[in-house]
Amino acid sequence: MKVRIVNQSHHSLPAYSTKYSAGMDLRANLETPVIIDSRQRLLVPTGLFIELPEGYEAQVRPRSGLALKHGVTVLNSPGTIDADYRGEICVILVNLSDEPFEIQDGERIAQLVIARHETIAWDLAETLQDSQRGSGGFGSTGIQ
Repeated sequence: MKVRIVNQSHHSLPAYSTKYSAGMDLRANLETPVIIDSRQRLLVPTGLFIELPEGYEAQVRPRSGLALKHGVTVLNSPGTIDADYRGEICVILVNLSDEPFEIQDGERIAQLVIARHETIAWDLAETLQDSQRGSGGFGSTGIQ
């Protein structure tokens, strides 16, 4: 599938790192480095704009290395970019560690995963069919 992209950054386009990668790394597009203080959140621009086909979304997800090593993750994970959005892709990062974290221009800050989705129509009903699980919610299936 081809997706139209405008790259207003000076970085290369996102690309799959391996043959079986689901996500492509997004890079920070910054004039100068920025610091995310402990417990702070920050909107980081990428300089990328995309045009997805109808029935698709782009999901912005954390990079596991940033999360594990530095406690920096995507706050609204996964962030959703709808097919009709034409603005710049920006990433909401949060620093959950006790130390400030510096983001450099070009640093890989998140992953972008393209996914198909369905659009539904509600079927208003008075009841739902029974199931084995029923209304059992959080933790109802046990931990082992």
